[in-house]
Parts: sequence; C-alpha cells; structure tokens
Amino acid sequence: MGTPQFPDLGKHCSVEDCKQIDFLPFTCDRCHLVYCLEHRSYIKHHCPKADKKDVTVVICPLCAKGVRLIPDEDPNITWEMHVNTECDPSNYDKVTKKKKCPVPGCREVLTFSNTIKCRDCTLDHCLKHRFGPDHKCPGPKKSDPGFPFMGLLSRSRKESKTNQSPATSSSKWATSFLNAASTVRASAEAGMTKLGSEISQKLQIARDGVGLSSSGGGSNGNAGQVVECPQCGAKFSSVTTLVDHVEKVHERNNQSRVFKMSIDVCPKCSKGFRDPVALVEHVERDHGGTSKA
Repeated sequence: MGTPQFPDLGKHCSVEDCKQIDFLPFTCDRCHLVYCLEHRSYIKHHCPKADKKDVTVVICPLCAKGVRLIPDEDPNITWEMHVNTECDPSNYDKVTKKKKCPVPGCREVLTFSNTIKCRDCTLDHCLKHRFGPDHKCPGPKKSDPGFPFMGLLSRSRKESKTNQSPATSSSKWATSFLNAASTVRASAEAGMTKLGSEISQKLQIARDGVGLSSSGGGSNGNAGQVVECPQCGAKFSSVTTLVDHVEKVHERNNQSRVFKMSIDVCPKCSKGFRDPVALVEHVERDHGGTSKA
C-alpha cells in the first residue's frame, strides 16, 4: 500500500466485499471506520450507529410545539419531560389560529408580507383593504375641545356609568361641578380682596406721609417744599396735586386689575360667563347637564 516515497498513502475500504484502496478515503463520523467513495454514506456501509444522527420531532397536540426524540432515550421519558417542564397549552391558539383581515367578508390570512397597519385606526389589514375607504376607517380620534373643567366632567361621567340610578348620577355630577366652581370663585374673590386691602393701605400711608410733610412745612414756613409720590416717584409742588394724582392714576389702575376676571366659554353654545357657577347652572338648564360638544 502506498509508494516508497509515501508508504502511508491511501487506505483500504472497510467493507469486506470491497477492500478497495482509496488515496482519498472517507472516515465515518459515527463508527470511525474508513470507506471508499462508493461506501462513504451510512446506508451504503450499513453503519450500526447511524441512528444517533437521526432527528425525529413529534408535534405536541397540547401546545403545538415540536418535541425532539433522543435516540438513546425512551420516547415516553422524553414526552413526559416535555409535558412537565415546557408544555404551554395557551400557545396552541397562537400557532393554530392565524390572524385574518378584520374587514367583514374578507378571509385573507395576515402574514408578514401582506399586512398593512392603518395610521388612523391602528388596525392591521390586508393589501386589498389597506386604504381607509376600503375598510371604512372611522379616522383618527378627535380631541375634546379645551374646557377648564373637562377632566372633572370625564371623571364624573365614568362614575355615573357605574351607578344604576340616572337621577343620582346627574346630581353627583352637578354637585362635584358646583364644588369645583365654588372653589375657583372663592380663591378669585380672596385674591381680589387681598389686593384691594394692600392698595388701600398703601394709599393711606401715602396720604399720612403727605399730611405730615405738609404740616411740618407749615410750621417751618417752607411753603415751596416739593412732595414726592410714594408709588411712582413723581414730584409735585402741593399736597392737593399729589392726592389727586394718586386717586386718578394709581387707584384707578389698581381697581381695573382687581376686577379683571377670566371668562369661561360654554363648549356647546360659546356663551361667555364671568362666574363659573353661572356657567354650571347654564349647562344644567339649557344643555341637559352635559358640556360635551
């Protein structure tokens, strides 16, 4: 076997009826014997360990998963191990029931390549019904119009749906709405009162200061003394001019700031109300207790 230069070149086939010398022999990865080109496969040389390379998979009828049978292990043991460890019956519907197009009458099965998600209704459809008019798309959800008490209204409506009596739910809604409006009105009135008292105190201090300066000037004989406004710093030659200036300029501006209020608009008829309580009563009386447009 081989040549004088290469004595180990080539090997004989392990099949008894062949024994052919092959200079490029094949070694079986299971029985580790040498074979020629003709007998290199498991079937040709009848390999006794070829079954270890077989892959047998059984589909579980409970979870629709594949269970691989181990060659050197009892199939019953493999099956029992799968049922006790990784078998999940909830996976059966995911595998067997395929998603279809939601359009009535369409039986197209949705796959990776033929599924289109609508940007408006966010539902998956087939290619045939991918456009809005084809699947009667309702369009994007409209946002509710801005309203100061919209969060309170939505929360009250959810609570009223759980209640069996419609009269009780309506009274609950009205009571909660009136409480919120009263709180807003009370806080606004408190702020206005506080601002008015501060303005009155400043004006009284200014008048007292002016009186002291005028009396001091009369006693000292300084009739030409310049008087300064304590709020804006303007200078006047007489006390009477300073008082007129404070009453006309500062008191009027402060009163306009005090009585400046926000106007709430009814979302149904766009009617404006200064008082939130009046708005609630208008909604209850004219719109049947609902402010949703």
